[in-house]
Parts: sequence; structure tokens; C-alpha cells
Amino acid sequence: MPRFTVHVRDEWLAIPCRDTKNTIQWLGLEVLKRYIKNKPDNGGITSVKDTRFVVRRCQGLGLLDADDTIEDVLEDNDFVELIEGDTMSPDFIPCQPGVSHSILLDGNSLSSTDLVNLGRGLYKIKLTSEAEDKVVQSRELLDTIVKENKVYGITTGFGKFARTVIPVSKLELQENLVRSHSAGVGNPLSPERTRMLLALRINVLAKGYSGISLETLHAMIQAFNSCLSFVPEKGTVGASGDLAPLSHLALGLMGEGKMWSPKSGWADAKYVLEAHGLKPISLKPKEGLALINGTQMITSLGAEAVERAQAIAQQADIIAALTLEVLKGTTKAFDSIHALRPHPGQTEVALRFRSLLDSDHHPSEIASHRFCDRVQDAYTMRCCPQVHGVVNDTINFAKNIINTEINSATDNPMVFAERGETISGGNFHGEYPAKALDFLAIAVHELAAISERRIERLCNPSLSELPAFLVNEGGLNSGFMIAHCTAAALSENKVLCHPSSVDSLSTSAATEDHVSMGGWAARKALRVIEHVEQLAIELLAACQGIEFLRPLRTTTPLEKVYELVRSVVPWIKDRFMSPDIEAVHRLLIDEKVWQVAKPYIDKYETEYIPESRPVSPTAFSLESPASPRKRVRLE
Repeated sequence: MPRFTVHVRDEWLAIPCRDTKNTIQWLGLEVLKRYIKNKPDNGGITSVKDTRFVVRRCQGLGLLDADDTIEDVLEDNDFVELIEGDTMSPDFIPCQPGVSHSILLDGNSLSSTDLVNLGRGLYKIKLTSEAEDKVVQSRELLDTIVKENKVYGITTGFGKFARTVIPVSKLELQENLVRSHSAGVGNPLSPERTRMLLALRINVLAKGYSGISLETLHAMIQAFNSCLSFVPEKGTVGASGDLAPLSHLALGLMGEGKMWSPKSGWADAKYVLEAHGLKPISLKPKEGLALINGTQMITSLGAEAVERAQAIAQQADIIAALTLEVLKGTTKAFDSIHALRPHPGQTEVALRFRSLLDSDHHPSEIASHRFCDRVQDAYTMRCCPQVHGVVNDTINFAKNIINTEINSATDNPMVFAERGETISGGNFHGEYPAKALDFLAIAVHELAAISERRIERLCNPSLSELPAFLVNEGGLNSGFMIAHCTAAALSENKVLCHPSSVDSLSTSAATEDHVSMGGWAARKALRVIEHVEQLAIELLAACQGIEFLRPLRTTTPLEKVYELVRSVVPWIKDRFMSPDIEAVHRLLIDEKVWQVAKPYIDKYETEYIPESRPVSPTAFSLESPASPRKRVRLE
């Protein structure tokens, strides 16, 4: 079925289209219907039919006629943008072609979020004029130095051959370097990850400390916007940089090896370049080294890891809150005690739980049935701010390191145009991102570990007071019995959390005698996060538990989350569960759960109500205080 990606306001929506004979007007209305579906107050849109809008292509920014049929003007997987208003309205401001949907790189301001969006193909790349000037100055200095001096990697060999002088006339030195270092193995990086790798290398070169020529850098940008090299995922030890992956990246640009494009798939690089009107690059002195020396493989994968980790950590709080509501837990544990242990993540998670569960703010019918004869809740519910909180703080720590690395010059030698010299050093060493990503994996894993224990509490009738395994007619039906086993099986994360960066192997005849092993740190961090994203199982189980509490309703934001899940997965009787898990998993990957709950969380924080204090056997006071709203009325 054809699918179109549409940008509306600040969101990207995937819109399936069963009949491409529908008009562009139909597409726009469908986008608006989906946009307001889970928004409080319909996102401020009072009537979809009365909303005026225009639709235009993301590429080229051409306006589309509302009466044209989709099949006449769009192709499958096209990106388009919906803009509210009218082209004749003074409020409509057309963007200049190539600016609105390009990211300007200067080597100093790219973020992990930007990099992931570049990997998704949402933007093209352009250089700032300041970056171009620095690149030109750096190259001019390098050309002057090469004529007069002996410089590592330019007029000498590499690694163990650093003392072997190579005549400048032998330009094949740089191309031989790329060919010989293209020794990676394993599956190729996906096009998205290869695009991130290339974008990041362009950003680093744009800083102007690598001696790359502007001509070569522009050729890389043209390739980014059309075709990608074959880059095996294995082969880097993370110092001297990610040599093998970056060599494969450069090899395709030279017209050798294989390349990929949406039109050709995988094919010989020279033919793919030719099909896109591009010529293979010819490397000048030091350019081979400039293309392959750095931590961009570790860092680009790390950028994806921190972005995905942040997304699932935010949604983990929502899922845990829903489970707590099903198990009739107390919200008292998210009260003011967190000010006495003011870790930022812990405080943030506690506030998020209050925003979702505060019955004074969002009435919950289940809340009145809490406590029963229990004195307090189990750690997996009571300690969520402490456990989820340190995960949030660790993600922020890792993200800061990754964002610094994204905008760092990691080449060797470095070319300082303003000082008129080159300096050899070790900025290519991947220890910083390697350590950060090992730490990230250890922290994020805990979200899955504590989630699995909550699933146990949901499925175990002696703990939940719900039917065993959340299903009627147990015995005839098995319910969530094996879904829980799947969550438990993902404890293989415990092995993957063994730090990669504690290892080091001497390479290049002991010249490169300490390495970071950051490539594996990045890849296994992503594997850990992929497993954690299966919190979908807990979300499914919590929604199933809600069914047994009906007709009672939970808080408004959690009801919205329940409705979102039920829009893709019905009440579960014994049936083929894997597709249901995958459907909810996709909601988490697309951050739909967060998008549904976030407006309510934001509103709670901006209209902050003093903490409500429900009666709880875990608290003692001489007199039960009135709720904050009642206090206001009494005064």
C-alpha cells in the first residue's frame, strides 16, 4: 500500500493511502484527522473541514493543486508538508528552496537529534559560508606545508610506516590507504545509519582542521543527497578512529566497491555515481587520511542510541504509571520526599508520575479503590523515580558527550590555518564515546529489568488480584503467560551490558597500543535499547488489566494511552500475539505513547497544583488535611 510522510506543525505523520485516485485535498484532510486524534482540545482545530491549508513537496517545495489526484503528482514514500493558511494570505510565508529542508553544517552546532533526522532522509546538507572559508584556508596552508616539510600521513606512510618518506608525486598514497583499510566484515550498515555516518564526517571536515579540499567536501555532500557507500558494521577498534568503516565510506566515493541509492539498490559504485550525475573523487595529499581518521562510526551510532534511549525512557514512565493504576498502587511515593534527594532525573520522573496519576487534576475512579489492606507498594512501583530517574540522568550524561563528539575535530594531524602549522595528536581515540555508551547500556537495561518484574505482578493473581495471566477461563486460555516469558528472555541484556571499553588490544605493530573498542560499545548499546523497546509487552499487559477493572476509568491521560493501544490491538483472548506486540512496539518506536500523554504532562507542570495528599496507610498525620482544591474553597 502506498504511504506518504507528511509534516504538519512540528510532527511527521505516516499516511497510508489505499486509493491513489484520491485527491491532494483528501490527503490534507486525512492528515488533519490523524493529527488531532490524540490531542487535547483537538490541537486547537475546531473543524477539520473548515481548516484552510496548502500542501507542498518537501523536495523543491513545489505547491500541489488540491484537486490533483495523488497518483498524478506523488510517488510512494514521498515527503510532503501541510501548511495551515492560504497562499494568498499575508500569514503565508514561503520558504526559499533548499533552506527550509536543508541543515546548514559548520562543524560546531549539529545535535544528535539533527543527525538522526539527517539519517532518516528528512533533510539535505549545505555548508555555511564561514565553514567553506575555513576549509579553503586550511587546504591552502596544507598545500604550502607539503611542498616544504615532512608531515605524517601526507609525505610519510601510516602507523608503523610513519618514518617512511613518500614523494608527494605519488598521489596514489592516499587512494592506497583507503583501499587497504577497507577491510571491514559483516552486514552493511542500513542506509539510515550510513547516511548518519556520512553526514557526521562532513560536519567534522567542515570545522576546517582536516585539510580537506572544498571540492572533495562538496562531492561528499552531493553523494549524501543521492547515494551511499557499502559500509560493513564490523572492523573498528575505536582508535586510530574508525578506520575500516570510514575507509569503506570513502571507497564508494572513489567509485570503487559498492554503493546504494533508492533507485538502484546495491550496485557497483562507479555505476551508481554515474546514474546520479556524479564523478568519483580524486584524492589530494592528506585527503585519504582526512576521510578515514575519526570517531564518526562510534558517534553516529551513539547519536541514534541516545535519541532512542531518551524516547523509550520517557514512555517507560507512562507505562509504569498505567501498571501502578491497574495494581491500585499509591501515589504517595511520588510526593515531596524527592526534594530531599534532589537528583534531577528522580525529581523529573516523580513529577511525571504525579502529572499522570494525580486524581485531583485528572479524576480517576480506580483511585478510590486503592490501598485495601496493603501497607505499601513493592519496589518496582514505589521506587520508579529512583530507578527510572538515574536512567534519565545517565542518558543526559551520554547525550552531552555524544553531542560534544559530534562537533569535535577527531582527525590527525590537525591543520591550524590561523597558526600556520600542523600538529599530530590523539583526538581520534574513541574512549570518550565508548565509555559513555557502555554506561548508557547499563543504565537503560534497568528499564527492561524493572518492567519484567511489573509484568510478573500483573500476571500473578496472588499479587494483582486479577485473573491469572490476565485472561478469562485460565487453563483453556494461557493469556500473557508466554509474553511474560519473552520479556524475561530479553534478560540477555545482562550479558550485553558487560562494558566493551574495559578491553584493549594492541594493533599496528604496537604503534596503536591502546584502543577503545568503541564500535562494539555503540552496536551493543543499540541492541540493548532494541530489547528495552519491548516494554510494549508491559503496556499491552497493563491495558489488558484495565479491562478487568471496568467500568471504572483511570485518569484522562492514561485513558488516552489505553485508547491509543486499543486502536491497534483489541482485547486479547488467546490468539497469535506476536503481531500485537509488534503493533504496540511500533507505537513506542514512533513515540506515539509519548505524544498522546505529553500535552497533559506539560499542562500539569504549567498549571502546577500543590501535591494532593490521598489517605494512605504509609503516612501518618495528626489530622488528615483537605485536598488542595478543597483548601482553596475553604479559604
